[in-house]
Amino acid sequence: MPSFDIVSEFDKHEASNAVDQANREIQTRFDFKGVTASFELNGETVSLEAEVDFQLKQMLDVLRNKLIARGIDARCMDVQEPVLSGVRARQEVTLKQGLDQKEAKDIVKRIKESKLKVQAQIQGEKVRVTGKKRDDLQAVMALLRGEGGPDLALQFDNFRD
Repeated sequence: MPSFDIVSEFDKHEASNAVDQANREIQTRFDFKGVTASFELNGETVSLEAEVDFQLKQMLDVLRNKLIARGIDARCMDVQEPVLSGVRARQEVTLKQGLDQKEAKDIVKRIKESKLKVQAQIQGEKVRVTGKKRDDLQAVMALLRGEGGPDLALQFDNFRD
């Protein structure tokens, strides 16, 4: 029976490249001239540091654009509140990977509500969808990518026919 997996992941190497490019861009931008601002990637967390929170917002846009340019969906970003302390402003951005239980249940619920002839099973941090027809599986992909789909960075892999 045809099947595929629904996952939420990103390439860590591409994320590292995006952070490096963002660092280079803010060093050359005119509005950051004479300002100590930087990005730092620690595992799956990007730390933004600047002098004021307005600059953090600009840095966040730069990071988002660089991630998108490197093929990483911006919806995987979990932006924390900025921490202002005297002359420094810091903000953490976590790059989410994997589906948690609540998100996986929501995806299965949406698939069942669509009345398509497929079965969806939660397997750890992914959801496996199986069906008799390839067209039904493609309809599930279209459903999750469309307007009614979840606001998550989803990829579809391991497609078996």
